[in-house]
Amino acid sequence: MNYPFRAITTGEQDTAIVKAIQILLNKYGSGTIVVDGIFGKETFHAVKKYQCTHCDGQSHPLVIDGKIGLLTWTSLFEEKFIPAETSNELYDEVIRIAVGEIGVCEDPLGSNEGERIDEYLRSVDMAPGYPWCAAFVYWCFMTASMNLYIRNPVPRTAGCMQLWKKSVDVRITRKEALQNPSLIVPGLIFIISRGDGKGHTGIVIGVENGIIHTIEGNTNNTCASEGLMVCALQRKISTISAGFIKYN
Repeated sequence: MNYPFRAITTGEQDTAIVKAIQILLNKYGSGTIVVDGIFGKETFHAVKKYQCTHCDGQSHPLVIDGKIGLLTWTSLFEEKFIPAETSNELYDEVIRIAVGEIGVCEDPLGSNEGERIDEYLRSVDMAPGYPWCAAFVYWCFMTASMNLYIRNPVPRTAGCMQLWKKSVDVRITRKEALQNPSLIVPGLIFIISRGDGKGHTGIVIGVENGIIHTIEGNTNNTCASEGLMVCALQRKISTISAGFIKYN
């Protein structure tokens, strides 16, 4: 069963998915749930119990929220996440590369350094120790472009808001995204403005019912900026305060 690109939680209408989750929760000793396809209180608490005692594919603790997001899904179903294909060759390659980076951590933690993080930063001519979410995005697009022998469309910068400013012709603003969520597709770059020229960025890998599934660098499982690792996360479109960048 493939991940449906949305968080599965209380009130889920797809009974087949819920039954599959309930069977596995019972199998792993997280509950004695009636397999009825209803995601109610018992299933919710069983999911939280599972999350308390299991990790994601990179051995990091799961977020204990009672929801079956991407990381809980791949842990529960023991699957390697395979994102949906797009109609854009570059986007497909970017997402494939980004997925392979999930779990990359700073070393030492909190340093904005590490063998792989340093490589991301070198791609934008920055030294170790600099915030690296934008460098991660650039590195993914650079690597994908090299693999496909095409020009990298992403401006070379380690600054999230600089990336936004340099992408005027390919922007989708927050207002436009909220008015027409169908504009947001896998492969886009999101930009969050945090004020004073600071921001955060990552790559969209899925969209469902106002929720984007992302892969982000310099974050953690609570969606923090200036975090420690590359994570697969979920965010509401409404939380993307600047907007999205789409390369045609």
